[in-house]
Amino acid sequence: MDRSLRAARVATYVYFVLCGTLMGAWVVHIPAIEERVGITHATLGGLLVLLGLGAFLGMRVAGRLTDRFGTRIVVPTGGVLCAAALVLPGLAHNAWTLGAALLVFGFCNGCLDVGMNAHAVHVEKAYGRPVMSGFHATFSVGGVLAALVAAATSSAGASPAAGMAALGAVGIVTALVSARALLPGAADTGNDTQTHGTGASPAGARRRIWLLAALALMVMLSEGAANDWSALHFKDVLGTSTSTAAIAYGTFAAAMTTGRLLADRLAGRFGPMAILRHGAAVAAVGITLVALGPWMWTAFTGWALFGLGLSGCVPQLFSAAGHADPAAAGANVSRVAGLGYLGMLAGPAVIGWLSHAVALNHAFLLLTLLCTTTAVAAGVLRTHSVGTRRGEPAPTGDRPHHTSA
Repeated sequence: MDRSLRAARVATYVYFVLCGTLMGAWVVHIPAIEERVGITHATLGGLLVLLGLGAFLGMRVAGRLTDRFGTRIVVPTGGVLCAAALVLPGLAHNAWTLGAALLVFGFCNGCLDVGMNAHAVHVEKAYGRPVMSGFHATFSVGGVLAALVAAATSSAGASPAAGMAALGAVGIVTALVSARALLPGAADTGNDTQTHGTGASPAGARRRIWLLAALALMVMLSEGAANDWSALHFKDVLGTSTSTAAIAYGTFAAAMTTGRLLADRLAGRFGPMAILRHGAAVAAVGITLVALGPWMWTAFTGWALFGLGLSGCVPQLFSAAGHADPAAAGANVSRVAGLGYLGMLAGPAVIGWLSHAVALNHAFLLLTLLCTTTAVAAGVLRTHSVGTRRGEPAPTGDRPHHTSA
């Protein structure tokens, strides 16, 4: 395989780790920044909406810029801006400045997110086999790195602003150094710019993209709900200790990371539609066990199955959006990622609202419905084929054509 393509894949891993590290650095410093600014949990919750709004706007802008100027410009620019903006929340001194900082940081993070996913689509197309899930797995690695760095800087007595500034500086250098290995663009990797495998009209193609976006919303809403409510489910519903409750989220996160490390190989063998359909079905079974199971070990099993099932779903949806039309990969990925991101932000709130009407564990049955709907609608990926070459017909079945590395 071409050495430049291998380098581009490594660079894509670097940007996914960078994005996860920068976002994780904000998350792990939330308690300290909240105390420094002097705001309540309720106020913080409202300010986090600005983070989401900024990310959504950044995704939409970056999608268009990516298609116009290419990922080789947008990805490192997004990385530099996101790393530079990381320090802003640490410098905030009241709710207004924190809100402005989160809006800017969210915008820059959204730009990096869409740019690196669009580049991942180009890399995957050049490889001729699924590699997207592996990129998403390394995003989680960034969160672990952020936690370790935060622990080290806090132990050294550094303020959140100092720690975030130092990490941001490293991020800027990383984004600039890694830029040289990025692919110039879809046309330069031997990909044509026609819609692959669909034979659909422009209106039909747009409907398909928005269907992918709707499925991303459902899957990421489910993921967001698990992030915020898995530990509380153990503590408030099952009556476990705080330490045991923390393991519940750890079980979900570990299962999701493991699943993403395996999903590319499985997608290469069985096809993306199978990953989405069976993954969503496994997730539906898992969250149903959580919702209805009265025992702690049943709940552990349920959260593990939920994370394992969801793990490969989002990468398949992002990949399908990017491959639908390589010439508009950025815009299509931004639509799917943007709506999915809104779902992730909405998930905790939706479950919280439902928990006022029914027991928390029974509120999780909404996630069962969403995952089941995703499994039923997985046929939208039937026409998606990562490995389709120029001049070759798309495979007729679910399994993609692929070449060896």
